[in-house]
Amino acid sequence: MTAEPAAATDRSSPRGRSGAERARDTGRARRLPRAQRREQILAAATRAFARSGFAATSLDDIAAEAGITRVILYRHFDSKTDLYQAVLDRFCGVLGAQVAEPVGGFTDASVDGLVRAAAAEPAGFRLLFQHSAREPEFKAQAEQFRRDVTEAAHLQISAMLPDSAWARWAAQLAPAAAIEAVIAWLDAGQPDPDRAADRVRHVIAGVITAAAAGSDLDCLPANP
Repeated sequence: MTAEPAAATDRSSPRGRSGAERARDTGRARRLPRAQRREQILAAATRAFARSGFAATSLDDIAAEAGITRVILYRHFDSKTDLYQAVLDRFCGVLGAQVAEPVGGFTDASVDGLVRAAAAEPAGFRLLFQHSAREPEFKAQAEQFRRDVTEAAHLQISAMLPDSAWARWAAQLAPAAAIEAVIAWLDAGQPDPDRAADRVRHVIAGVITAAAAGSDLDCLPANP
């Protein structure tokens, strides 16, 4: 007696298709303009890289996060390195739109902008300021960014502190303290957003006040 052949998988049913096929069909159903698709991929990659890091995140992970196939992803980016760089550039654009001066400048407007950029793109903020310096492929770029921020801070702080050595100390520490304060605010769930920038300004002022210890300099910012 001839055995009955196994039932063929119904490829027309969603249950009979692979995840890649379903993603492909979704992409076909929702064709996007190229710029919109690129933004979708960059947003998904930002979340994926911030969650797992560069090395542990595959292009398949990013495609799944974006709800597309790897084939579609490759139409926009040649490699994972290319995509990571584009993600960093994207957030730098967000940061530049919110902060009109170098990040190391500590005017009210610049600190307000730093907090707004973090609130708008938490994953991008973490990626630029926390993760990129740990990735060998992007460490040099992150270190150059840090040097630029320190120099911007030094231009402002050196005008306030007569001791050049302590001015340099504060210029290196104040931007790091401000960025860590913003990240801690994100970790805490973004409490009291209307006053978050004021709290960050007090962190910066604390660094400058410590550098000016023993002088008559009053560095605490006035309440808005």
